[in-house]
Amino acid sequence: MIDFPRWKYWLVALVMAVGLLYAAPNAFRPQQAVQIVANRDAKVDAALQKQVAADLDKQNVPYQDISIEKDRMLVRFANTDVQLRGSDVLRVALGDDYTVALNLATTVPLWLQKIGAHAMPLGLDLQGGVHFLMAVDQNAVLQKQQQRYLDDIRSMLRQKQIPADSVSLSGDGVQAVFKASDDRDRAEAAIRGDATDLTLSDSRTPGGGYALHAEIKPDVLQKLAQTTITQNVTTLRNRVNALGVSEPLIQQQGQTRIVVELPGVQDTAEAKRVLGSVATLEYHADDPNVNPQEAARTGDVPPDDRLYYMKDGTPVVLKKRVIVSGDELVDASSGYDQQTGMPNVNVTLNSTGARKMLDFTTENVGKRMGVVYIETTPVVKIVDGKEVHSSKTTETVLNNAVIQGVFGKKFQTTGLTQQEAQTLSLMLRSGSLAAPMDIVEQSVIGPSLGQDNIRKGERAVILGLVLVLIAAAIYYRLFGLVADIALVFNLLILIAVMSAIGVTLTMPGIAGIVLTLGMAIDANVLICERIREELRNGSTPLASIRAGYEKAWSVILDANVTHLLAALGLITVGSGAIKGFGVTLFIGISTSLFTSVTMTHAITALIHGGRKRKLKTLWV
Repeated sequence: MIDFPRWKYWLVALVMAVGLLYAAPNAFRPQQAVQIVANRDAKVDAALQKQVAADLDKQNVPYQDISIEKDRMLVRFANTDVQLRGSDVLRVALGDDYTVALNLATTVPLWLQKIGAHAMPLGLDLQGGVHFLMAVDQNAVLQKQQQRYLDDIRSMLRQKQIPADSVSLSGDGVQAVFKASDDRDRAEAAIRGDATDLTLSDSRTPGGGYALHAEIKPDVLQKLAQTTITQNVTTLRNRVNALGVSEPLIQQQGQTRIVVELPGVQDTAEAKRVLGSVATLEYHADDPNVNPQEAARTGDVPPDDRLYYMKDGTPVVLKKRVIVSGDELVDASSGYDQQTGMPNVNVTLNSTGARKMLDFTTENVGKRMGVVYIETTPVVKIVDGKEVHSSKTTETVLNNAVIQGVFGKKFQTTGLTQQEAQTLSLMLRSGSLAAPMDIVEQSVIGPSLGQDNIRKGERAVILGLVLVLIAAAIYYRLFGLVADIALVFNLLILIAVMSAIGVTLTMPGIAGIVLTLGMAIDANVLICERIREELRNGSTPLASIRAGYEKAWSVILDANVTHLLAALGLITVGSGAIKGFGVTLFIGISTSLFTSVTMTHAITALIHGGRKRKLKTLWV
């Protein structure tokens, strides 16, 4: 009898069952849908569900189902044409209160989703969508950092009462000019103790002044550039959530560029609007001498004031002068007020903003201060066949609270619900881009082209699989059929693993699958040839089978390890399509090691090892 442990039979059976289970969701095609997400002042509820159904029925747009999933609504349609019509109708009907985006809804049964079995996400080339290549303006990064140091140095000199003739931007830093060398020395000591990111040097000016140069260190600039890219990637990833994209690709490319791929999205204008939006806060003093209701009714507002509205529509009259703006905000986090237990946003200002806030609150304890939330979103319209870019700004007063005490660098903004506090802190922290970006390249892949790529990819996989199966069965007969069974399960297990870990399938990934099928059969070729050699040398059939697997294993392992190293190199160094090919190849080789050796050995042992009569020959 062939010496094959019983526990390996159970292992093979378990792997086969799990592979079938987790590969099954890929048989369920996703369904075209429109996703509706509420903006800050709206809700996704049963009332909206009835409104959406009525709007679609009014325009004779057939839909299959309307469901609410967590904080979003999905409207399912039969095909892409109806989906696009429904999207246009709902965008007009719902207006700015909701974000309406194209999406693909899963049709995988709920019981499979509960055990973590999901369909493999498709890439841009298979699903269709939009591709953006965005360049970060590094000069703006430098200028913004220089301006921050400029404000900090001016504030420091003012606090320490060090007179300076001028403080201005110069080169990659800041230059301060003093009348006396003692003042320059005092300033240098103060800056050196507070700003470790600057290199200080001194010189004389043509006018006889004493200049102090504070330049940003090169390593700090390099770190700042990388941090800017990282923050912009995070910002874009947060904003893409509003588009309802299931598997977006947002990654850095080179030193100054970011690639954004949004599978399933066909509206480039909507994508640009969300990616380019900016959110910030402004703090204004309340004008107690003006009646807001009367000002709203008559439109009579003093020239130094401005009429705003709160979220519930209540009018508020605030001074035009900005106390502190979002540009001076360093950090924001949501939390709860320790005294009232109400949600709030904890705000941290830089030194300039802290000084302004401290000065204002010191003089205005007991008076009101309004917090204005400003959201600017780019608007792209098609006029005479050309894109026209503009922007839309929405200003809302979050609260107009009484100043209870003096504060400066750190304080709280209240008057929000828990969800609003979390959303606002997120947009303040990562909602503003660290540096402006320009779209230098864009392309749209239609869903029909994606479906065509899927059909071609399926044909390539099926054709490659069938040819290999036929060749193996003809040349190695029974052992070839065993290898064919293992090869089919290798494909299923490969798909199951990729689905379970969320690998996005692309055209290069399909190429990796086809290549894996061809390479997987190599192991069985080595085993069958080794068994034939043992039979020619006079070994018994069972001994030949045992020796064939034992002696071929080292060769199979050596060959596959080199392939794994090559795939690992593609994953590590490559990006985009090259990386996708490497990931698929790495997983496929790993699974083929199990199916080509362990699974075929188990099947062979079941066929030949359980016979009571002596095995005289092998059909190989």
